[in-house]
Amino acid sequence: MSEKAKIAVLVSGGGTNLQALIDAEKSGIISSGEIKLVISNNEGAYALQRAKKAGITSVVCSKKILGDGFEDTLIEILEDNGIDLIVLAGFMCILSEKFTSRYANRIINVHPSLIPSFCGKGFYGLKVHEAALDYGVKVTGATVHFVNEIPDGGKIIMQKAVYIKDDDTPETLQRRVMEEAEWKILPMSVEKVSKEIKG
Repeated sequence: MSEKAKIAVLVSGGGTNLQALIDAEKSGIISSGEIKLVISNNEGAYALQRAKKAGITSVVCSKKILGDGFEDTLIEILEDNGIDLIVLAGFMCILSEKFTSRYANRIINVHPSLIPSFCGKGFYGLKVHEAALDYGVKVTGATVHFVNEIPDGGKIIMQKAVYIKDDDTPETLQRRVMEEAEWKILPMSVEKVSKEIKG
């Protein structure tokens, strides 16, 4: 059995997807990888508290403070920790082609819609669910995909559908997509890719 893939989770906010990954590692859903590091671009992110509680090293790497040096600092942190796989879990920074091509097929992201619907520039958070409801689609869901230089443009790893209810609001839909889709397929995808990396 080869050693586990070392995972860094990049976060900006509450860290619900990070929590789903921590829980999945504890329960054995993720067995080929290990969360070694949590990086946040926001020092006030609650996700940092979740990392601390789980005993995971965390680092704040702020684009506001670092400016042009942001990605170089990020690369340095990842290299110093020997990271194999980068998981974007509600990370609110667009990464450049220079960064994404350096880690080709090593960065995955979860997006709260069935790509290619309601994705790309400007589609994040509640905006995705507002767009789905405005458009009147009957099925939405979540997608885990590899990250490249095009926002939400990388190869799809997994998708899961969630049916829309007549009385859904963007908030209730967001919650259900997280519970029924994101929190299930993100850990499964992390395990799949970790296994491939270490295979």
